Amino acid sequence: MEDFKDLRIVDNFYQSSSFFPMPTTLIGTMDENGETSFGAYSLVFPYYVGSKGYYAMVLECRNSSNTCKGLLKWGKCTINFMPDEKKTFKGIVALGFPGDTPKEKRENNMFTPIDGLLQEQDPEGKYPKVLKEAFQVFECSWVKELDNAQDDVFQEEYNGPYHDFNGITSKFGAHFILKIEKILMKDKYYEAIINGVKANNFPPIPTNFGYRDSIYFWESRHKKPIKEEIPKKEVDIESVKYAANRADDIVKFSDDACKMMVKIPRVFLGLVLKGCVKWAKENNVTLITEKEMKIINDKRNAEKKKK
Repeated sequence: MEDFKDLRIVDNFYQSSSFFPMPTTLIGTMDENGETSFGAYSLVFPYYVGSKGYYAMVLECRNSSNTCKGLLKWGKCTINFMPDEKKTFKGIVALGFPGDTPKEKRENNMFTPIDGLLQEQDPEGKYPKVLKEAFQVFECSWVKELDNAQDDVFQEEYNGPYHDFNGITSKFGAHFILKIEKILMKDKYYEAIINGVKANNFPPIPTNFGYRDSIYFWESRHKKPIKEEIPKKEVDIESVKYAANRADDIVKFSDDACKMMVKIPRVFLGLVLKGCVKWAKENNVTLITEKEMKIINDKRNAEKKKK
């Protein structure tokens, strides 16, 4: 351990006691009048990523912040992922100063608020705006029922009891589990996700490394991304056949169908087989051959493009 030193762990350890890469975002919430203001946040991360029925992020913030007030009142927010540009970074930092009112935030905002897709689809509803300059936006709703946080309201001071992971979680902090309702993507990056990511269509994503010296807010610049090919590991065909033959009592797989699954990582094989069995039962198929596997793959690819 001669190359390392033991650093004391203190509050806000992610920026005070470590270098921790985080996203650079502006969170849009509505004030008491339903007007949108934006605040700079990096403590926002994926929470539910699959097999839950919906997808979610977790946002951590001060419980005295405009963001917390807006989420407690309206239960909605937008997560605006901003590109790596020096002028943009200056505008983000200007929106990160704690204590400014929503009106002051709006006056200091150099970006362009526009209606999101939820507002377009529900003109009579009330939704926070998104930022035109963002390369990607998540439109979210707070899942307030989790951790029984549905009765939380804004207070000048919180003295407990506190929730464990959603709503008001400490004397000064709050967590919000945010259901992702829509993912909005600029055309160039939408096409990259659908048709294949390359170095020239990878978004200029900056990485925030925290406010660590009380003088500067640090962020690393985006550089040309590099790639490394995923190891080509194939599951033994006999292992696939063994798993396939035990996937269901009625639906079976031909050898040709099993050969099409040898490149699926072993940890995901069971999930793929379940999906194939589900499709087969919905379509009255008892033997999945190469033909049915192509249909299933085409359906999966079409659904991916639709998303």
